[in-house]
Amino acid sequence: MNKSTLLTLYKRPETVFTLQEISLLFPRIPYANLKKRMSYLARTGAMQKLTKGVYAKDQYDVRELSNKLYTPSYISLETVLQKAGVTFQYYECIFAVSYITRTINIDDHTIEYRRFPKDLLINPRGITQEGNIATASPERAFLDAVFLYKNYHFDNLSTLDWDKIMELKHIYPSRVFIKRVEDYYQIFKEDYA
Repeated sequence: MNKSTLLTLYKRPETVFTLQEISLLFPRIPYANLKKRMSYLARTGAMQKLTKGVYAKDQYDVRELSNKLYTPSYISLETVLQKAGVTFQYYECIFAVSYITRTINIDDHTIEYRRFPKDLLINPRGITQEGNIATASPERAFLDAVFLYKNYHFDNLSTLDWDKIMELKHIYPSRVFIKRVEDYYQIFKEDYA
């Protein structure tokens, strides 16, 4: 029975599974038996147990892990901004927003979560879902950073689509925030016009 469980999990596109997700895949197996089965698979090395109730294939995607540890969440902030060339500082950790602020260290990976208001967190505008990974667009990540950090330094504002920023800025319920976005837009126009 463990072989069929393992085979089913390895056939799936996901690389990280919560015990709750696994229980939905195997509704006929009692939850207590499923926990024992997954513990056995972890002890034998067939699956990795990353933390309580979270299992992974041998080659798992840490970005997927970051979305699974706290749900809802999405990858944003420095992780997206650095990849888009908006900031030049390199960070080894993954930055995500969720309903909690926390730093998690698992299997030589660090994930930094920043707390976001629920209304913003569940708003899908500017967030893409690629497979099992939710990631902010560079414009949404920029706005997330402006929302969280009062005086953030961005190295290169020219890679951003300012029309998208102007559309997205209205999902953030703060006049002070809107003013900060407009200040960054003035800097962009002065530096890159």
